[in-house]
Amino acid sequence: MRPTEPSFQREAHPPLHGTLRTPEALVAAGLLPAAALPAASAVAARYAVAVTPSMAALITAPDDPIGRQYLPDAAELVTTDEELVDPTADAPFTPVKGVVHRYPDRALLKPLLACPVYCRFCFRREVVGPDGGLLTEAELETALDWFAATPTVREVILTGGDPLMLSARRLAGLLGRLAAMPHIELLRIHSRVPVADPGRVTAALAAALATAKPLFLCVHANHASEFTEAAGRALARLRAAGIMLLGQSVLLAGVNDSEPALEALFRAMLRHGIKPYYLHQLDPAPGTARFAVPPERGVAMLKALRGRLSGLGQPLFVRETPDGGGKVPVAGPAG
Repeated sequence: MRPTEPSFQREAHPPLHGTLRTPEALVAAGLLPAAALPAASAVAARYAVAVTPSMAALITAPDDPIGRQYLPDAAELVTTDEELVDPTADAPFTPVKGVVHRYPDRALLKPLLACPVYCRFCFRREVVGPDGGLLTEAELETALDWFAATPTVREVILTGGDPLMLSARRLAGLLGRLAAMPHIELLRIHSRVPVADPGRVTAALAAALATAKPLFLCVHANHASEFTEAAGRALARLRAAGIMLLGQSVLLAGVNDSEPALEALFRAMLRHGIKPYYLHQLDPAPGTARFAVPPERGVAMLKALRGRLSGLGQPLFVRETPDGGGKVPVAGPAG
């Protein structure tokens, strides 16, 4: 029997002091082998790359649970028939730039399209990137005017991109404008920052969030190891400011597609004061097939966890409908 060739393993490197944004930087940091550079460069020409020092420190190999999420792979340039450029159908439900309105009582506001890291499975991977996609002052005013003129909307969900990439000053101003609208009862922010770039969670940022109306921060994490000591400090700072924390994850092959991995993830969230909220079935964005897990597998794993994991640690398993109908629970087999 032919022996299996050893897989690439990262050698020890000194700590990084900045986000890695090119395949060349990933190779120099020991995160990718030199032989992977041509393929990674071809991927980076189409999709943005960014790996923060916090996440880079966790990667031991390109295909480990953290490397798989962030390091470019040649498979990203292969699109299957089932994959869609806009799998959540944002475009047809965009009344003005930066706003997505699918549900009568809530709407998304995307003030920018920059993120601290760029996930290789992102359903907005065609539009997010380092140029930021920041709404101009005029575009933001138009978006805020739309919210002011739409009294059926009671909840605003800030997403993007990552809203916590904004400065504390800009974020406080934006949240203040929304909170001043009498019909807006609830604010929500979806973010990777507390785990992917915890140094951004400063006292000023926490204070900006604390001044808003009831605000939920939905923290995106997919593996228990993402909850580093630095992430723990950032999350503790947010809790101390009175911010209510929810967790959202994507079910990903090679990352969290086992009962032990999901249990460890949900327990890590609970230890940090985060209520697991959503587990998402993968959205079929172009080049993401390597992450796909059959939905029935997700249902079976969550069912198996019910007997040994507190109900507080049980998220709702959901998928997006491709026609823009929003999230629906992933149904299990009959019985």
